[in-house]
Formats: sequence, structure tokens, C-alpha cells
Amino acid sequence: MMEAAADAGADVIELGIPFSDPLADGPTIQRSSFMAIQKGTTVDTVLDALRTFRERRDTPTVLFTYLNPVLRRGLGEFCREAAEAGADGLLLTDLPVGCDSGMEEQVKSAGLDWIRLLAPTTSRERVPLVAQGGSGFLYYISRTGVTGARTELRSELVAEVAALREAVTMPIAVGFGISTPEQARMVALAADGVVVGSALIAQLEREGVAGAAAFLGALRQGMDEIDH
Repeated sequence: MMEAAADAGADVIELGIPFSDPLADGPTIQRSSFMAIQKGTTVDTVLDALRTFRERRDTPTVLFTYLNPVLRRGLGEFCREAAEAGADGLLLTDLPVGCDSGMEEQVKSAGLDWIRLLAPTTSRERVPLVAQGGSGFLYYISRTGVTGARTELRSELVAEVAALREAVTMPIAVGFGISTPEQARMVALAADGVVVGSALIAQLEREGVAGAAAFLGALRQGMDEIDH
């Protein structure tokens, strides 16, 4: 699936390490996480998959997970192994900026981009602090709540991304709820990146790798049709 995603036009791949209590995620990713765990997916198997992918593709890859699997492994050991396997960045949904400066330094010293999350509820005063502690890109959550495909995006989203651009210089990617080429096109008009997770997983479950790749190709086409 990772190779198919790269070939379909994905600029960055977010590779998840499943966790038993994915609190930021909705039903689709919760279900996929439980299925993966039941079938024996571990930190080791995910890193092995990344190593195999790296032998064939060079698409930047961000590891996405929660803090518990990383702490279980040992943060320093996890970051070292992730970098050696070919990861470019790390996204931990439940480690807010400023919680543990020592942990943040371990991630940075491993050479991984530290992908930070911003939400609509993040105060404008806090935005520069979050950006200062991150690298690679900022992940802006399009709405409050959990992950999951939505039929509509909030009308305020474009204005919110524009306001963020005035406060930070890092690229901004927007995720949570994006599920159609039209939505991807709208977000791409304002942001530097469009993140699609639940809709892709649902398509993969319904139609397999080929169907998921076709879905990604449609999203890519929708974004590429923008008249810059």
C-alpha cells in the first residue's frame, strides 16, 4: 500500500503504529488499529515494513503513533531505530508542546522532524510556541473532535489557515475529515498539504490496494487542477 500510495502521487506518507487506545481517532482508524494489533502488528513489524519500502521508494515518511508504544520501547531507542529504518519524522498525538523538553530534545537529536499539531482551539498566543518546537510541517486539525471522513468542511477553515500563515513560516498541512477530491482541492488552495487518513483506510478495506491507490490518484488530480 505504501508503494501504491507513492506511485499514486503521495508527497508524504504517514505510517501508523497501532495503539490499543487511539483517543484522537474515530471509528475507522480505531477499527483498523484493533485489527492490526489482533493480526500481530508491532513496532518491529512496522519498522520492518518501512525498511522494505525504503529499498524501493524514497517518499518521505512520518511515523504516527501515541506516546505509550514509544515509551514502552524507550524513546531514545525508538527514535534511533526509526531513523535507521528510514523515517523522516515523528507525530505523537498525545505529547503537547512543553510537556517534556527532554523528550523533545531526544527526538530532535535523532534527526527526525518533530511534527506538531495545532487545533482550532489553539490560542493565537500559543501558535508561535508550538511552531518553534516543531519542524518539517505543522499539522492543522480542521475541526474539533476525532479523525473521520466528513461530507463538509467548516467554512472558517480557509481563513484560519491564512491567519496561521501570518504567525509561522513552516509549511501547513490540514487534516481530519477530508474525504473527496473537491475537499482536497479546497484545502490545497489555502494550505501546503492535505492529510487524508480515515477515507483512505475505508477505501482500502472496501476495495483493496488498487482501489485505495485509485482514490489517492483522484485526490492528487483534484489538487493538481488548481490554477496557481
